[in-house]
Amino acid sequence: MKVAFAPRHIPLERRLQTAAVLQWVFSFLCLAQCCIALFILLLFTRFWLISALYGLWWAFDWDTPSQGGRRFSCVRNCTLWRYMKDYFPITLVKTADLDPSKNYLFGFHPHGIMVAGAFVNFCTEATGFSKLFPGLKPHMMMLNLWFRAPFFRDYLMSGGLIPSDKESGSCLLRKKEGGNIVIIAVGGAKEALDARPGAYTLLLENRKGFVRLAIENGTALVPVFSFGENELFDQVENPKGSWLRWTQECLQKIMGISLPLFHARGIFQYTFGFIPYRKPIYTVVGNPSVMKKHNPSQVEVDKLHKSYLEALCKLFEEHKLKYNVPEDMHLSFI
Repeated sequence: MKVAFAPRHIPLERRLQTAAVLQWVFSFLCLAQCCIALFILLLFTRFWLISALYGLWWAFDWDTPSQGGRRFSCVRNCTLWRYMKDYFPITLVKTADLDPSKNYLFGFHPHGIMVAGAFVNFCTEATGFSKLFPGLKPHMMMLNLWFRAPFFRDYLMSGGLIPSDKESGSCLLRKKEGGNIVIIAVGGAKEALDARPGAYTLLLENRKGFVRLAIENGTALVPVFSFGENELFDQVENPKGSWLRWTQECLQKIMGISLPLFHARGIFQYTFGFIPYRKPIYTVVGNPSVMKKHNPSQVEVDKLHKSYLEALCKLFEEHKLKYNVPEDMHLSFI
C-alpha cells in the first residue's frame, strides 16, 4: 500500500484545524479513560487531596447531569471549535423559526461514527446556533456511562451534554419557561455499525421512546438530518450474520457502546489513521410537529412516529440534491 504523505508546506490555518480535530478524536476515544486513571493515580501521590476533595464534590454534585447539567459559555465559544468547524467544514441550516418560549425535542440523523455534526452544531457555538435560534439552549444527550467518569463529566456538561435517559430529558422539557432543546441521536451506538460513505439506512423503525417522551411533555418534535455525517470514515465490512457483526452487537448489548472498526486518514499522511476525512457536513433542522397527552396510547405514539418518519423523508428529499446526494438515493429504515 502506497502512503500518500501530506505536503510539507501547509498553511498554519489548516494545521490548526487538524490539531483541533485531533484533540476531539482523542477526547471521544480516550479522555474518559485518562480522567479515571488520573483520579485513581492522584490518590497514591502527595496530591491525593485533589482527588479526595473532588470525590466529595462529586458525591454532592451527582445528580446535576440529570437536572439540566452545567454549561459554560466560555467552553462553548472556545476558538478551538471554530477551527474544528472549518476543518470539514460544518454548516447549520435552519428551515423554520422556533419559538423560544417553547421546548423542543430534536431527532438527529444519522448517528455516524462520532456524531461530529451534532457535537459542533449543538455543543459549541462554532456554527452560530444562538444566532440562528435566539433564546434557545441545546442539550445533546450522551450515554449515561460517560457521566460516571470523574473530571470528564464536568467537561461534558460544560458543552451542554446531558445523560440519555427519560428523566434527564423530561427535566428540561417540563420547564414551563421554555427555551430548551433536547437533542437525541436516535439511532444510537447500534446505528454506528452501519455508518459508512453512501449509507442512508437509519435505525428508526422500532425506535419510539423519543416520540413518547415528546408527547408526554407536550414538546414539539423536530427532525434533523446531517448530510455528510456518514462520509467522514470508512468502516471494515461487517454485514449482518458475520462473526464481526455478531461480536460487535454482543459487546454493544453488554457495554452500551458499539465498537465500529473505522479508519480514515492520519495526521501527516492521507492513507490511514483515525482522523476523519475533510468532507463537508450540512446539518438541516426541519419543522416542528407536536401532540400532547400525559399517558399516550400506543396507537397515538405510532401515529406521531409515522408522521415523524414522513417529515424526515420529506426533509431529506427536499435538500439532498443541494448536498451532493444522488437523485435516486432515498432513506430506508430498519
